[in-house]
Amino acid sequence: MEAIGGQESTAMPRIGERAPSFKAVTTQGEINFPEQYEGSWVILFSHPADFTPVCTSEFMTFASMEDKFAEANCKLVGLSVDGLYSHIAWLRTIKDKIEYKGMKDVEVKFPLIEDITMEIAKKYGMIQPGEATTKAVRAVFFIDPKGIIRAIIYYPLSLGRNFDEIYRVIIALQTADNFEIATPADWRPGDDVIVPPAGSCGVAKERMEAKKDMHCYDWFFCTKKIDKDTVLGKIIKKK
Repeated sequence: MEAIGGQESTAMPRIGERAPSFKAVTTQGEINFPEQYEGSWVILFSHPADFTPVCTSEFMTFASMEDKFAEANCKLVGLSVDGLYSHIAWLRTIKDKIEYKGMKDVEVKFPLIEDITMEIAKKYGMIQPGEATTKAVRAVFFIDPKGIIRAIIYYPLSLGRNFDEIYRVIIALQTADNFEIATPADWRPGDDVIVPPAGSCGVAKERMEAKKDMHCYDWFFCTKKIDKDTVLGKIIKKK
Protein backbone atom coordinates (compact mmCIF):
# COMPACT_ATOMS: atom_id res chain seq x y z
CA MET A 1 0.00 0.00 0.00
CA GLU A 2 1.33 3.46 -0.88
CA ALA A 3 0.27 7.07 -1.05
CA ILE A 4 -0.22 8.58 -4.50
CA GLY A 5 -1.07 12.25 -4.80
CA GLY A 6 -1.88 12.36 -1.11
CA GLN A 7 -4.35 9.47 -1.43
CA GLU A 8 -3.87 5.96 -0.08
CA SER A 9 -3.69 3.49 -2.92
CA THR A 10 -3.58 -0.32 -2.97
CA ALA A 11 -2.14 -2.34 -5.84
CA MET A 12 -4.85 -4.32 -7.57
CA PRO A 13 -4.53 -8.12 -7.86
CA ARG A 14 -3.17 -9.38 -11.15
CA ILE A 15 -4.27 -11.97 -13.67
CA GLY A 16 -2.88 -15.37 -12.68
CA GLU A 17 -2.84 -14.60 -8.97
CA ARG A 18 -5.14 -16.11 -6.37
CA ALA A 19 -8.13 -13.90 -5.59
CA PRO A 20 -7.55 -12.17 -2.22
CA SER A 21 -9.55 -13.85 0.55
CA PHE A 22 -12.10 -12.09 2.72
CA LYS A 23 -15.17 -12.71 4.86
CA ALA A 24 -18.10 -10.35 4.43
CA VAL A 25 -21.70 -9.62 5.30
CA THR A 26 -23.98 -9.64 2.25
CA THR A 27 -27.66 -9.44 1.35
CA GLN A 28 -27.60 -13.26 1.25
CA GLY A 29 -25.80 -13.79 4.56
CA GLU A 30 -22.10 -14.08 5.36
CA ILE A 31 -19.70 -15.35 2.72
CA ASN A 32 -16.14 -16.63 2.80
CA PHE A 33 -14.58 -15.61 -0.50
CA PRO A 34 -13.33 -17.22 -2.68
CA GLU A 35 -13.08 -20.43 -0.65
CA GLN A 36 -16.79 -21.24 -0.55
CA TYR A 37 -17.01 -20.85 -4.35
CA GLU A 38 -14.42 -23.52 -5.08
CA GLY A 39 -15.51 -25.55 -8.09
CA SER A 40 -17.41 -22.68 -9.72
CA TRP A 41 -16.42 -19.71 -11.82
CA VAL A 42 -17.24 -16.41 -10.13
CA ILE A 43 -17.73 -12.88 -11.35
CA LEU A 44 -16.93 -10.46 -8.53
CA PHE A 45 -17.99 -6.97 -9.53
CA SER A 46 -18.18 -3.59 -7.82
CA HIS A 47 -20.48 -0.63 -8.32
CA PRO A 48 -20.15 2.96 -7.07
CA ALA A 49 -23.32 3.38 -5.01
CA ASP A 50 -26.85 2.18 -4.31
CA PHE A 51 -29.80 4.21 -5.62
CA THR A 52 -27.90 5.40 -8.68
CA PRO A 53 -29.28 4.99 -12.21
CA VAL A 54 -26.34 3.36 -14.00
CA CYS A 55 -25.90 0.84 -11.18
CA THR A 56 -29.63 0.13 -11.17
CA SER A 57 -29.56 -0.69 -14.90
CA GLU A 58 -26.57 -2.97 -14.34
CA PHE A 59 -28.04 -4.86 -11.41
CA MET A 60 -31.28 -5.45 -13.27
CA THR A 61 -29.30 -6.82 -16.21
CA PHE A 62 -27.09 -9.05 -14.06
CA ALA A 63 -30.12 -10.39 -12.17
CA SER A 64 -31.97 -11.06 -15.44
CA MET A 65 -28.95 -13.00 -16.72
CA GLU A 66 -28.17 -14.88 -13.50
CA ASP A 67 -29.63 -18.18 -14.72
CA LYS A 68 -27.68 -17.86 -17.96
CA PHE A 69 -24.44 -17.42 -16.03
CA ALA A 70 -25.39 -20.30 -13.70
CA GLU A 71 -25.76 -22.62 -16.69
CA ALA A 72 -22.13 -21.76 -17.51
CA ASN A 73 -21.10 -22.73 -13.93
CA CYS A 74 -20.63 -19.07 -13.00
CA LYS A 75 -21.87 -17.34 -9.87
CA LEU A 76 -22.27 -13.60 -9.33
CA VAL A 77 -21.13 -11.54 -6.33
CA GLY A 78 -21.60 -7.76 -6.14
CA LEU A 79 -19.96 -5.16 -3.92
CA SER A 80 -20.30 -1.49 -3.04
CA VAL A 81 -19.15 0.64 -0.13
CA ASP A 82 -22.74 1.19 1.01
CA GLY A 83 -24.21 -0.52 4.07
CA LEU A 84 -26.38 -3.62 4.26
CA TYR A 85 -29.65 -1.80 4.98
CA SER A 86 -29.06 0.55 2.05
CA HIS A 87 -28.46 -2.52 -0.15
CA ILE A 88 -31.68 -4.16 1.02
CA ALA A 89 -33.76 -1.01 0.50
CA TRP A 90 -32.29 -0.44 -2.98
CA LEU A 91 -32.85 -4.02 -4.13
CA ARG A 92 -36.44 -3.89 -2.87
CA THR A 93 -36.96 -0.65 -4.80
CA ILE A 94 -35.63 -2.32 -7.95
CA LYS A 95 -38.10 -5.20 -7.56
CA ASP A 96 -41.11 -3.12 -6.56
CA LYS A 97 -40.79 0.04 -8.64
CA ILE A 98 -38.33 -0.10 -11.52
CA GLU A 99 -39.20 -1.18 -15.05
CA TYR A 100 -36.40 -0.82 -17.59
CA LYS A 101 -35.97 -2.21 -21.11
CA GLY A 102 -38.74 -4.73 -20.57
CA MET A 103 -37.31 -5.86 -17.24
CA LYS A 104 -39.60 -5.52 -14.24
CA ASP A 105 -40.24 -7.27 -10.91
CA VAL A 106 -36.53 -8.09 -10.99
CA GLU A 107 -35.33 -9.84 -7.85
CA VAL A 108 -31.59 -9.74 -7.17
CA LYS A 109 -30.80 -13.10 -5.59
CA PHE A 110 -27.02 -13.08 -5.73
CA PRO A 111 -25.09 -11.62 -2.76
CA LEU A 112 -24.33 -7.91 -2.57
CA ILE A 113 -21.44 -7.23 -0.18
CA GLU A 114 -21.48 -4.53 2.46
CA ASP A 115 -18.10 -2.77 2.43
CA ILE A 116 -18.50 0.43 4.44
CA THR A 117 -14.85 0.40 5.52
CA MET A 118 -13.76 -0.04 1.88
CA GLU A 119 -11.39 -2.76 3.08
CA ILE A 120 -12.38 -5.25 0.38
CA ALA A 121 -12.62 -2.59 -2.33
CA LYS A 122 -9.08 -1.45 -1.51
CA LYS A 123 -7.81 -5.04 -1.40
CA TYR A 124 -9.05 -5.49 -4.97
CA GLY A 125 -7.92 -2.06 -6.20
CA MET A 126 -11.52 -0.94 -6.76
CA ILE A 127 -10.92 2.49 -5.21
CA GLN A 128 -9.16 4.57 -7.85
CA PRO A 129 -8.35 8.01 -6.37
CA GLY A 130 -8.24 9.71 -9.78
CA GLU A 131 -11.86 8.71 -10.31
CA ALA A 132 -13.27 8.83 -6.75
CA THR A 133 -11.98 8.35 -3.22
CA THR A 134 -15.27 7.26 -1.66
CA LYS A 135 -16.75 5.09 -4.42
CA ALA A 136 -15.63 1.89 -6.09
CA VAL A 137 -15.23 1.99 -9.85
CA ARG A 138 -17.00 -0.61 -12.00
CA ALA A 139 -14.54 -3.48 -11.63
CA VAL A 140 -15.18 -6.99 -12.95
CA PHE A 141 -13.01 -9.90 -11.77
CA PHE A 142 -13.36 -13.29 -13.49
CA ILE A 143 -12.24 -15.97 -11.03
CA ASP A 144 -11.90 -19.64 -11.96
CA PRO A 145 -12.94 -22.73 -9.95
CA LYS A 146 -9.51 -22.84 -8.28
CA GLY A 147 -9.81 -19.25 -7.06
CA ILE A 148 -7.40 -17.81 -9.64
CA ILE A 149 -8.07 -14.45 -11.29
CA ARG A 150 -8.29 -15.08 -15.03
CA ALA A 151 -9.45 -11.73 -16.43
CA ILE A 152 -10.16 -8.20 -15.20
CA ILE A 153 -12.22 -5.41 -16.76
CA TYR A 154 -12.47 -1.89 -15.31
CA TYR A 155 -15.00 0.79 -16.24
CA PRO A 156 -15.21 4.40 -14.98
CA LEU A 157 -18.16 5.61 -12.93
CA SER A 158 -19.96 7.08 -15.93
CA LEU A 159 -19.82 4.00 -18.19
CA GLY A 160 -22.27 1.12 -17.83
CA ARG A 161 -20.84 -2.32 -18.50
CA ASN A 162 -21.29 -4.40 -21.65
CA PHE A 163 -22.96 -7.59 -20.44
CA ASP A 164 -22.66 -9.40 -23.74
CA GLU A 165 -18.90 -9.01 -23.38
CA ILE A 166 -18.89 -10.16 -19.76
CA TYR A 167 -20.76 -13.33 -20.73
CA ARG A 168 -18.52 -13.81 -23.81
CA VAL A 169 -15.42 -13.68 -21.59
CA ILE A 170 -16.75 -16.42 -19.29
CA ILE A 171 -17.50 -18.68 -22.27
CA ALA A 172 -14.20 -17.90 -24.02
CA LEU A 173 -12.10 -18.60 -20.91
CA GLN A 174 -13.77 -21.98 -20.42
CA THR A 175 -13.42 -22.80 -24.10
CA ALA A 176 -9.69 -22.06 -23.97
CA ASP A 177 -9.32 -24.33 -20.93
CA ASN A 178 -11.44 -27.18 -22.30
CA PHE A 179 -9.89 -27.31 -25.77
CA GLU A 180 -6.38 -25.94 -25.10
CA ILE A 181 -6.74 -23.20 -27.69
CA ALA A 182 -6.91 -19.41 -27.83
CA THR A 183 -9.74 -17.27 -29.16
CA PRO A 184 -9.28 -14.54 -31.79
CA ALA A 185 -10.70 -11.03 -31.82
CA ASP A 186 -14.48 -10.87 -31.47
CA TRP A 187 -14.70 -14.66 -31.07
CA ARG A 188 -18.11 -16.22 -30.46
CA PRO A 189 -18.95 -19.93 -30.01
CA GLY A 190 -18.85 -21.57 -33.43
CA ASP A 191 -16.17 -19.25 -34.81
CA ASP A 192 -12.74 -20.64 -35.66
CA VAL A 193 -10.30 -20.86 -32.74
CA ILE A 194 -6.55 -20.34 -32.72
CA VAL A 195 -4.18 -23.28 -32.39
CA PRO A 196 -1.20 -22.57 -30.07
CA PRO A 197 1.89 -21.41 -32.03
CA ALA A 198 4.29 -24.08 -33.31
CA GLY A 199 7.10 -24.80 -30.87
CA SER A 200 9.64 -26.03 -33.41
CA CYS A 201 10.63 -25.63 -37.06
CA GLY A 202 9.43 -29.15 -37.79
CA VAL A 203 5.97 -28.52 -36.39
CA ALA A 204 5.77 -25.20 -38.24
CA LYS A 205 6.62 -26.96 -41.52
CA GLU A 206 4.05 -29.70 -40.88
CA ARG A 207 1.36 -27.15 -40.22
CA MET A 208 2.03 -25.21 -43.39
CA GLU A 209 1.79 -28.46 -45.39
CA ALA A 210 -1.27 -29.80 -43.59
CA LYS A 211 -4.52 -29.80 -45.53
CA LYS A 212 -6.89 -31.10 -42.88
CA ASP A 213 -8.24 -29.91 -39.56
CA MET A 214 -6.69 -26.45 -39.63
CA HIS A 215 -6.05 -23.44 -41.80
CA CYS A 216 -2.67 -21.71 -41.55
CA TYR A 217 -2.34 -18.08 -42.63
CA ASP A 218 1.37 -18.41 -41.84
CA TRP A 219 3.46 -20.73 -39.65
CA PHE A 220 2.61 -18.82 -36.46
CA PHE A 221 -1.09 -18.21 -37.18
CA CYS A 222 -3.26 -21.30 -37.57
CA THR A 223 -6.95 -21.77 -36.85
CA LYS A 224 -9.31 -24.71 -36.68
CA LYS A 225 -13.04 -25.19 -36.44
CA ILE A 226 -14.88 -26.20 -33.28
CA ASP A 227 -18.61 -26.05 -33.85
CA LYS A 228 -20.90 -24.18 -31.51
CA ASP A 229 -22.64 -27.26 -30.14
CA THR A 230 -19.30 -28.86 -29.22
CA VAL A 231 -18.15 -25.71 -27.43
CA LEU A 232 -21.34 -25.13 -25.50
CA GLY A 233 -21.80 -28.84 -24.81
CA LYS A 234 -18.66 -28.69 -22.66
CA ILE A 235 -19.79 -25.60 -20.77
CA ILE A 236 -23.55 -25.15 -20.56
CA LYS A 237 -25.36 -27.31 -18.04
CA LYS A 238 -29.13 -27.03 -18.33
CA LYS A 239 -31.17 -27.49 -15.19
